[in-house]
Amino acid sequence: MRRGPIARRAAPVVAAETEMLLDCGEGVRLQCFRSSPPGGHGKPMVLVHGWEGSAESLYVLSMAQQFFERGFDVVRLNLRDHGATHHLNRELFHSCRLPEVIGAMQRLQALYPGQKLSLVGFSLGGNFMLRVAAQAEPAGLDIARVVAVSPVLDPGETLIALEQGFPGYQLYFVRKWMRSLLKKQAAWPADYDFKLFGRFSDLRRMTAELIRHFTEFPSLDEYLNGYSITGGRLARLEVPASVITSLDDPIIPAHSIERLATPPALRLIVTRYGGHCGFLDQLVGPTWMERKILTELGLDPEPTQPLPVTTASSP
Repeated sequence: MRRGPIARRAAPVVAAETEMLLDCGEGVRLQCFRSSPPGGHGKPMVLVHGWEGSAESLYVLSMAQQFFERGFDVVRLNLRDHGATHHLNRELFHSCRLPEVIGAMQRLQALYPGQKLSLVGFSLGGNFMLRVAAQAEPAGLDIARVVAVSPVLDPGETLIALEQGFPGYQLYFVRKWMRSLLKKQAAWPADYDFKLFGRFSDLRRMTAELIRHFTEFPSLDEYLNGYSITGGRLARLEVPASVITSLDDPIIPAHSIERLATPPALRLIVTRYGGHCGFLDQLVGPTWMERKILTELGLDPEPTQPLPVTTASSP
């Protein structure tokens, strides 16, 4: 029901986009779409989608238009092997490929000398953006603020939640991931044959086999721990950051929120309801989530009808 209205509302940001391939170091290229509004102030806003989403995902386009209308240069980044980018890099995507995402941010920083980057990420994209922010100083990045919506906190707990939750949810991701792997195979037929992976119906076994065959990680647990942000992973975060998440998120268990470090720079916004990257309070128009992101970035006042929120630390 929301697809048509969002597509129409986001038409200006899409019409203004220019495709760019970012040199992220070590031969890695990532695709992004940059939209500069006429008469805008030139400040950059970078958006990153969730796992198996893309720069064309509805939630990305809807939020991008909000920023475009406010004069921002909007950059929608595709992670490796997301969108139509399976041909750009031979090696497979996995969630520990933080160096190339940092490299993408460094290239974007160079495009905007003297300007701070503002970063917004959803689900796995939110996880990436928080990890980027934690490495901002050694990476030479000047980041104004990060907003992460429903970020993956503890991947091991997320995997369990998918296994024990509504069965259709895990199957949805298995099928979507398999379609992506077949696109990779089509782009690199001499390197990949994923036909046997089609027999898997659960994410744990599928992930374990892909990690064993195509990465340097000795075990599934080592890989999952590699992109976890719980425990002390964000303890030294200095970039102002906001995490928006909900207690009823079907794949981010509430107890994972309690295991986040709470440095002064981190603000937690935890709602009773909202699901995973949902926070829908109306079927058309900007959602509570979008209005809250604008508030956290200092662009709009507090949403007029906020969802129930349990507050946490704030800078």
